[in-house]
Amino acid sequence: MTRHTFLVRATHWINFLSFVALAVSGVAILLAHPRFYWGETGYFDTPAAFELPLPLNLDQSGWGRSLHFLAAWIAITNGVIYVVWGLLLRHFRFAGYNFLQRVAYWAVVFGLLPVTILTGLTMSPAVTAAYPVLFSMFGGRQSARTFHFFAADLLVLFLIVHVIMTIRSGYVNTIIRAEAK
Repeated sequence: MTRHTFLVRATHWINFLSFVALAVSGVAILLAHPRFYWGETGYFDTPAAFELPLPLNLDQSGWGRSLHFLAAWIAITNGVIYVVWGLLLRHFRFAGYNFLQRVAYWAVVFGLLPVTILTGLTMSPAVTAAYPVLFSMFGGRQSARTFHFFAADLLVLFLIVHVIMTIRSGYVNTIIRAEAK
């Protein structure tokens, strides 16, 4: 089994760690406000499009948002490095991957991740002040939050399946044996 280059392995591990931080901080943000809305406005006194059955904990929002912001920029920077490197060295021709794997990787790298990044940016008042077109793209800040939630769920699902399939393929054992030598 061929081993990925150091850059691919490093960017994957950085992504994994940043995604763990994003998931933990995302749950903290959800605990502070487990309701979702459509359009520009929404708060506890307005009707929600849907609400998650989570216990409300308003103490989670501060650290959760700070960690989410930090982990998101780490993931974005790491992703840009991975994509630029992958395009320059033709890594994305996906030799050895079947059709479904290729579709999944392309959908994540060039579909879900950009949507997640753009919806995350749309939730920032500073960003939307400079780029109000983001409101039009997603139908408002609260709609962007709803899109962000579902896109993030799909990314977590992809990550879980990706890790399981990597383990099942025997790749992890190959790495451990190769590094032990």
